[in-house]
Amino acid sequence: MVGRRHRTILLLHTGGTIGMRETGDGWAPAPGFLAAQMREHPVFASPEMPAWQVEDLDPLLDSAEMKPADWQRIARAIERRYASQDGFVVLHGTDTMAYTASALAFMLEGLDKTVLLTGSQVPLCRPRSDALDNLVSSLILAADHRIPEVTLYFGGRLFRGCRAVKVNCQGFDAFASPNLPPLAEAGVDLVLDEDLILPRPAIGALSLREGLDPSVGILWLFPGITGDIVRNFLAPPLRGAVIQAFGVGNGPVHDEEFVAALVEARGRGVVLVDCTQCLVGSVDLGDYATGAGMRRAGVISGFDMTPEAALTKLMHLLGRGIPVDEVERLMQTDLRGELSRPGPAAPSRASTSR
Repeated sequence: MVGRRHRTILLLHTGGTIGMRETGDGWAPAPGFLAAQMREHPVFASPEMPAWQVEDLDPLLDSAEMKPADWQRIARAIERRYASQDGFVVLHGTDTMAYTASALAFMLEGLDKTVLLTGSQVPLCRPRSDALDNLVSSLILAADHRIPEVTLYFGGRLFRGCRAVKVNCQGFDAFASPNLPPLAEAGVDLVLDEDLILPRPAIGALSLREGLDPSVGILWLFPGITGDIVRNFLAPPLRGAVIQAFGVGNGPVHDEEFVAALVEARGRGVVLVDCTQCLVGSVDLGDYATGAGMRRAGVISGFDMTPEAALTKLMHLLGRGIPVDEVERLMQTDLRGELSRPGPAAPSRASTSR
């Protein structure tokens, strides 16, 4: 293995708690502040660390302010520096980190280097901050391992980016991956589960698919939801919706107005993806009559995709300008390790990643 000091890792600082400083109006990201703190801390100059540099994106944002255009800025920055860097660590606020990780997974096609997102719950400049371990471990992971996918490191665990969800807004274990074990865990050693890592692409050329269609949304079902609410939510200009349904994908299909609203939207070409409100488990539209009714109304299964992955995947596929039936087929196909499709009919990645 090449020594870490011979590895160059680019830290793309997008904003978020990790690099914030205290101002008269509260904590806010400040250009140059994070890099200055890292230069003053001896651990980042250790010979056991890779060579690194920080690039502040302009403007720096609290992640609650992130939009698809900002995901595109991050992806372009990675593409621009791809040939000159051995790996990338994207520093990001925790609130929407799972959305960004999922979006980058779909946008960076043919990825053959580590792209790792991290951040912190407490700024690096504060005592008892979780930022130091998240930064150090992320840099070492990016330098020591060639992980050809977008990942997210937080609280001692490395997750597949398009499988991660934020589950805790106060603890240092802020993220989880409910339907896939961590790719790595950090104790005394950083232990990587090689069997879970996606295979390296056959062709090592990065292709940036930056087209994203923001005309999508997430509809959370609740007892008593009316057809009018669903119809208004699914009205133009919406082109795709993730429906957070009950249990294994069930909905109130004996409500004629509810079903009619779904059928009308599907008739206009709106892509309707059924995901579960449950943190753990997968949609099965053949398990109950209420699930089968959703399928008859034109809803397709999202299997065990997180809402973040399903939403950003919809943006990605609709942004490619392909026919609706192809969008629906690819939504049910594993492209970046974002879903587990049960049964023998599960497509292989080799046949579906094109």
